[in-house]
Amino acid sequence: MSRICQVTGKKPVTGHKVSHSNIKSKRRFLPNLQTKRFFLAEEDKWVTLKLSVDAIRTINKNGLYPVVKELRAAGMHI
Repeated sequence: MSRICQVTGKKPVTGHKVSHSNIKSKRRFLPNLQTKRFFLAEEDKWVTLKLSVDAIRTINKNGLYPVVKELRAAGMHI
Protein backbone atom coordinates (compact mmCIF):
# COMPACT_ATOMS: atom_id res chain seq x y z
CA MET A 1 0.00 0.00 0.00
CA SER A 2 1.26 3.45 -0.83
CA ARG A 3 2.10 6.12 1.73
CA ILE A 4 -0.76 8.45 0.81
CA CYS A 5 -3.43 9.83 3.14
CA GLN A 6 -6.91 8.83 1.98
CA VAL A 7 -8.52 12.10 3.10
CA THR A 8 -6.00 14.88 2.51
CA GLY A 9 -3.90 13.24 -0.21
CA LYS A 10 -0.63 13.96 1.59
CA LYS A 11 2.28 11.94 0.22
CA PRO A 12 6.08 11.83 0.57
CA VAL A 13 8.05 14.82 -0.68
CA THR A 14 11.74 15.02 -1.48
CA GLY A 15 14.37 17.39 -0.21
CA HIS A 16 17.92 17.52 1.02
CA LYS A 17 19.59 16.16 4.11
CA VAL A 18 22.09 18.90 4.98
CA SER A 19 25.17 17.96 6.97
CA HIS A 20 27.07 20.20 9.35
CA SER A 21 29.52 20.95 6.53
CA ASN A 22 26.55 21.90 4.28
CA ILE A 23 26.86 18.83 2.01
CA LYS A 24 23.43 18.05 0.56
CA SER A 25 22.16 14.56 -0.19
CA LYS A 26 18.67 13.54 -1.28
CA ARG A 27 16.13 12.31 1.26
CA ARG A 28 12.37 11.77 1.58
CA PHE A 29 10.04 13.45 4.04
CA LEU A 30 7.28 10.96 4.88
CA PRO A 31 3.83 12.05 6.09
CA ASN A 32 2.73 11.06 9.60
CA LEU A 33 0.32 8.28 8.58
CA GLN A 34 -1.72 6.19 10.98
CA THR A 35 -4.00 3.23 10.23
CA LYS A 36 -7.21 3.92 12.14
CA ARG A 37 -10.52 2.08 12.54
CA PHE A 38 -13.70 4.10 12.90
CA PHE A 39 -17.23 2.91 13.60
CA LEU A 40 -19.63 4.33 11.02
CA ALA A 41 -22.87 4.44 13.01
CA GLU A 42 -25.06 5.41 10.03
CA GLU A 43 -24.16 2.16 8.25
CA ASP A 44 -23.50 0.09 11.40
CA LYS A 45 -20.04 -1.04 10.28
CA TRP A 46 -16.34 -0.47 10.91
CA VAL A 47 -14.16 1.29 8.33
CA THR A 48 -10.36 1.24 8.29
CA LEU A 49 -8.63 4.29 6.87
CA LYS A 50 -4.99 5.23 6.35
CA LEU A 51 -4.85 8.83 7.53
CA SER A 52 -2.45 11.60 8.35
CA VAL A 53 -2.81 13.09 11.81
CA ASP A 54 -4.14 16.25 10.14
CA ALA A 55 -6.96 14.17 8.61
CA ILE A 56 -7.77 12.59 12.00
CA ARG A 57 -8.21 16.12 13.37
CA THR A 58 -10.47 16.95 10.41
CA ILE A 59 -12.64 13.90 11.18
CA ASN A 60 -12.81 14.91 14.85
CA LYS A 61 -13.94 18.40 13.83
CA ASN A 62 -16.40 17.62 11.00
CA GLY A 63 -17.51 14.09 11.90
CA LEU A 64 -16.83 10.79 10.16
CA TYR A 65 -19.94 10.51 8.00
CA PRO A 66 -19.53 13.85 6.12
CA VAL A 67 -15.89 12.99 5.39
CA VAL A 68 -16.79 9.50 4.12
CA LYS A 69 -19.58 10.96 1.97
CA GLU A 70 -17.12 13.41 0.45
CA LEU A 71 -14.63 10.60 -0.29
CA ARG A 72 -17.33 8.48 -1.94
CA ALA A 73 -18.41 11.45 -4.06
CA ALA A 74 -14.80 11.71 -5.25
CA GLY A 75 -14.96 8.06 -6.35
CA MET A 76 -13.06 6.31 -3.55
CA HIS A 77 -14.35 2.91 -2.42
CA ILE A 78 -15.00 2.81 1.35
